[in-house]
Amino acid sequence: MRAMTRLLFLCAFGVAALILGGAVDVEVRWPESGAHALDIFGSEDEEKAPSDAAVGAGPLWTEGSNEAPIVPEGVPGTFADLAERGSRGVVNISTKKTVVGHSIEDFFPFPFREPFGGGGGGMERKRLVPSLGSGFVISEDGYIVTNNHVVEDVDSITVKFDDGTELPAEIVGRDPKTDIALIRVDSEKPLHALPLGDSESVRPGEWVVAIGNPFGLEHTVTAGIVSAKHRDIDQGIYDDYIQTDAAINPGNSGGPLINLRGEVIGINTAINPRANTIGFAVPIDMAKQILPQLRAEGHVTRGWLGVVIQQITPEIAEEFGLEDQKGALVSKVVPDGPAAKAGVQQRDVIREFDGKQIDDFDDLPRIVAVTPVDKKVSVVVIRDGKRVSLKPVIAAMDEPALTELASATPSKGAKAFGMTVQNLTPDIAQQLGMDESSGVVVSGVDAGGPAQEAGIRRGDVIIEVDQDEVSDVEQLHEKLADADERALLLIRRGENQLYVPIKREAG
Repeated sequence: MRAMTRLLFLCAFGVAALILGGAVDVEVRWPESGAHALDIFGSEDEEKAPSDAAVGAGPLWTEGSNEAPIVPEGVPGTFADLAERGSRGVVNISTKKTVVGHSIEDFFPFPFREPFGGGGGGMERKRLVPSLGSGFVISEDGYIVTNNHVVEDVDSITVKFDDGTELPAEIVGRDPKTDIALIRVDSEKPLHALPLGDSESVRPGEWVVAIGNPFGLEHTVTAGIVSAKHRDIDQGIYDDYIQTDAAINPGNSGGPLINLRGEVIGINTAINPRANTIGFAVPIDMAKQILPQLRAEGHVTRGWLGVVIQQITPEIAEEFGLEDQKGALVSKVVPDGPAAKAGVQQRDVIREFDGKQIDDFDDLPRIVAVTPVDKKVSVVVIRDGKRVSLKPVIAAMDEPALTELASATPSKGAKAFGMTVQNLTPDIAQQLGMDESSGVVVSGVDAGGPAQEAGIRRGDVIIEVDQDEVSDVEQLHEKLADADERALLLIRRGENQLYVPIKREAG
């Protein structure tokens, strides 16, 4: 009790000292090394805390380590030399694009719309909208790397160098899937090219520097470390970003992420708008795989296996009797594609491709994409618990146009699983961009219900329940009524198919 009274007194005294602005000096004596925490306010004759032996527990923390201390390597005294050398190869990119609208509202987003009022009428207007980004030189003869989103659909590109020189640029090639673009300027003198490093060997914790044009502030230099690798930020199937805490802001897009040797290890591409120090860069190894194609062809030709795959969740592993969650589950095999011709089947789990282990399902698209067209590769799948070796010949990926999904009309459906459904008619199938009209379309998903928790979306088409095909709502109701607490659905979403385990709603 006395110790607690003294503790409260000292806390109040400390607050009073702060309020008085330093009128009272308070001296706090911390215990000598090894003293018990309670000794700060207690005396020798007061009750001590129970020992570890008394409570029957081990130490609460480890006092120290017997291992040798880790001394950071390459800790820079300054980044000035690195920044000076790197800035010579970094450029500011300004673009202009024409935006067409019918009123001033089309050019100004909220909150600038309200004062002008009005609707969408009036004559059509065109407006040149400027935009800023960054890039870096990779060859003396004028080739510059930047982001695709910096130069996509623009009318003009101007590149500004650190010495103030400005030159017009033209697009050589773009790849929206990796957000990489290659542009070129015609310079009378050789340009300072930045060397490209090895992003795969980079380790989290290494120092990096970002140089770019944030908010139009030319050649801004920021430093930090590599925070993580292989980040998936839901931008596409080729997500494999380097995360860094070096400050990146709008305008840094396309600029280099540089290691302490002055080598580019990444292309600054994205930020988390809710944080100050979470930025993402495309690994330079990915860029090195596609830049030769962009220079030669203007676009990228990727390898194609002809399967739709998905991640193996614990529920799916249990349903299929798999020992672990490694590999890529084949939810659809494209007819007449390389996989189909080689004998790959739906429900196969791809574990190896061209001698490379497939542990995570999203490893497969990246590996297949860089595989040369017409190459015969070895693929190992798990089928009914057995390893099966197949030999598909990789084809060229056809880049289909994206189809916008239309919404279906809600109706009564499988409410026990938190969704409403209706028959898939030819008209709805056409709206959904599907050739077939067999199956049941999800027309509504209950908020917080089992279907939403399972990831089912409005517009998904259910084609199987527990490995039995369903062609209409009546069959779906029967299959779900016979299901226990959980059912395994096979759904079609656009061009893809995937298995989705779903639980019956409680109660």
